[in-house]
Amino acid sequence: MMTASYDLHGVHVLQCAADGAPIRTARDATDLISKAWEERAQVLAIPVERLDPDFFQLRTGVAGEIVQKFATYKMRVAIVGDITRYIDESKSLRDLVRETNRGDQLWFVANRDEIAEHLLRLGLIQP
Repeated sequence: MMTASYDLHGVHVLQCAADGAPIRTARDATDLISKAWEERAQVLAIPVERLDPDFFQLRTGVAGEIVQKFATYKMRVAIVGDITRYIDESKSLRDLVRETNRGDQLWFVANRDEIAEHLLRLGLIQP
């Protein structure tokens, strides 16, 4: 799994590579958390392409299992990329995205700038 890290206004972000094995299980999430801790990352950025399509089908339980691991270990996560097609197909997913984007743990964002917007809202970075 190739990753890159960067500093976003003083917050260390670990960016997962877009290519690589799909993230589908709690074990996959735990592996990412371990990598983020090794890198001392405060935010884990996961490209949409890395998530197994079942993640976006809430009835499968994949999203719940993965998100629970991130919450348990208090890892902030940004799912980065266009999820329009999934949101258009599922009101439940649209509601989940809206609610999580109001919180401080999990965000669905289009790009790095939107990660910064969430960090600013939380007072973790300065304007």
